[in-house]
Amino acid sequence: MQLDVVSDTVCPWCYIGKKRLDQALAMHGGEGITLVWRPFQLDASIPEGGVDRKTYMEKKFGSERAKSVGNTIREFGEAVGIDFRFDKIERSPNTLDSHRLIRWAGTAGCQNEMVDILFRRYFEDGEDIGSHDVLIEAAAEAGMDTDIVADLLMKDADKELISQEDALARQMGIQGVPSFVVNSQWVMVGAQEPETLVKMFNKLLAKEAEEHAAN
Repeated sequence: MQLDVVSDTVCPWCYIGKKRLDQALAMHGGEGITLVWRPFQLDASIPEGGVDRKTYMEKKFGSERAKSVGNTIREFGEAVGIDFRFDKIERSPNTLDSHRLIRWAGTAGCQNEMVDILFRRYFEDGEDIGSHDVLIEAAAEAGMDTDIVADLLMKDADKELISQEDALARQMGIQGVPSFVVNSQWVMVGAQEPETLVKMFNKLLAKEAEEHAAN
């Protein structure tokens, strides 16, 4: 069973969703499940170099609603061990380069770890994950070859592929993240509870086993 998780690196619900997914995989054991992270840019119009986060959030939500949303997210985050530190975040970055790094991490065999690293660096450490220096540090933390990563970041490597994957998700009808796509057929949207994900894994793996036996 292939499980594609469509997410954005600046989406707090995606971070919560990943923690819950990790819990679900631990509960289930993960046998028979291939996990792949897919890109989705919540706002591709943010320029290279990013924008001031406080101004951006107030323009998007309004000052009071931004605070209310932040408080709600912090509560859900605490329940899964995330210490959201929105007060540390100075820039809202364009996430294209972070998605490129996640794609390369897949080739290096550390994609799931890289997703964790980027979420933590942005939401808990307040780092600018649009910065090449920060992305190279994240690559080093995951054990990737930083010379190769630095070279690829300087070029346009895989930018078009990321944009195509983002467009494909939208063509599938995905409008919000995180979204869990199973075998390119079934889609579950939102930061699902671990128990819900385990039920989905068991149901679909059983269905696959039945189909395989029938053939």
